[in-house]
Amino acid sequence: MSAADELDGPFEKRFVALGDSFTEGVGDIDPSSPNDCRGWADRVAAQLIANDSSWGYANLAIRGKKIGQVLDEQLETALAMEPTLVTIYAGGNDILRPLVNIDGLMARYRHAVKKLVDSGARVVMFTGFDSAKAPLFKATRGRTAIYNEHVRKIADDLDIDLVDFWHMKEFQDWRYWDVDRMHLGIAGHTRMAKAVLKVLGETDEIDDPEIEELPPLSLLEKTVDNVSWGREHVYPWVKRRLTGRSSGDDMSPKYPELTSRIW
Repeated sequence: MSAADELDGPFEKRFVALGDSFTEGVGDIDPSSPNDCRGWADRVAAQLIANDSSWGYANLAIRGKKIGQVLDEQLETALAMEPTLVTIYAGGNDILRPLVNIDGLMARYRHAVKKLVDSGARVVMFTGFDSAKAPLFKATRGRTAIYNEHVRKIADDLDIDLVDFWHMKEFQDWRYWDVDRMHLGIAGHTRMAKAVLKVLGETDEIDDPEIEELPPLSLLEKTVDNVSWGREHVYPWVKRRLTGRSSGDDMSPKYPELTSRIW
């Protein structure tokens, strides 16, 4: 039997990633990966497996999912895998809705995270990004701050690892983001993978992302760029919300079962 024919698992260590587009990897375009994207979680998993071949990995995250959907559709599946490591981030899509009860949502989020902790898994949470310099999302900055206070309290009470996205000011540089200005790009996902590995205390052999210098744009060029961005990215985003659709409708998780084969 060749190495390629060997059984994939069982695994002594099991990393399961839960969430929405942030964890699915949207923006880190890679046609060779499931759902055509790679992302920080895949990069972290690849490094963990390189460090220790006993790791298995599952990524249940799907773009567009709100907190309730993430918990309803992913939590029990994750627990059934008996994970030793879980990353979870959800709430960004709730914050963007016209009306949202953040306190109520976060009470449910706390309950779910406690179930993960009680299972014996090491859990990593994330604060939300500081959108102060993001024109489309600037108005939601206050909501994100409230969300973050809940996350910090949960992490402190349950002794959970925290990746503090809010205070990673390097991400205010738009070169870390995809052209849609809503999701991290390849450089951003790479930088986030390195941040997660640092929190985990794991060896990190991922190369620093290369950030190209951008030529200055004239006022006319900026205007044309913003109009194009609005037509290609903002309008479809708004239309989906008005019609009750999600970018993740009819999509499946990238890695629904534990595997070490993620390349």
